Amino acid sequence: MTVDKSAIRDAATIIVLRDRFRTPSILMGQRGAAAAFMPNKFVFPGGAVDAEDALVPLATPVPEICRQRLSDQAPAGLHVPLAAAAIRELWEETGLILGARDTWPGPVPHAWTGFAERGYIPSAEALQFVFRAVTPPGRPRRFDARFFLLDADAIDGDLDDFSQASDELSHLQWIPLEQAREFDLPFITEVVLSEVEARVSDTTPPDSVPFFLNNEEASLFQRLKGHAMPEAD
Repeated sequence: MTVDKSAIRDAATIIVLRDRFRTPSILMGQRGAAAAFMPNKFVFPGGAVDAEDALVPLATPVPEICRQRLSDQAPAGLHVPLAAAAIRELWEETGLILGARDTWPGPVPHAWTGFAERGYIPSAEALQFVFRAVTPPGRPRRFDARFFLLDADAIDGDLDDFSQASDELSHLQWIPLEQAREFDLPFITEVVLSEVEARVSDTTPPDSVPFFLNNEEASLFQRLKGHAMPEAD
């Protein structure tokens, strides 16, 4: 099957925040120089939603307010594959597990084999939807990316053990939040960082979720508020 690389694909990005009330840091890695999308940039773990992500069982569901906002202007049920994709990308790119100890109830999708072999089912209850952005036109890849904030305390295992990570991201590290802007970051990552900084000491869901929409006509900054239509800033 040929993939239309010009099409906008749904994607999920996960921002892991560690020691948020003491010395907050975030988990980032560097994309390769040969990568078609954002080469050499330091980014959060993330990537496109795979078809198999819709088949993944969740040990705990996506929080209701999170589900409502993810479902706004999206096909029904997309919140499950988006949450699964965020957890899968975290596992693939860092080797860290967000899940509950349990046995999979049925066949395990290929991309989830290693996760399941360690005795886990993905768990979504700790995910907090905090940002949405669509890649501007003219880029080699375009994504409708949903950004999830995750407290590192929800991860099971050693937070400094990246031995199971793939080679998609290099220089994986916990970067002090106050130093993150010193790295070579994509523009949208800098924008998202402002949202993260504003939420470091607040664990409650945000009143609304920023939505940075880029299309052929204009770049619009809106806010998502559950089932209601987004409000323009």
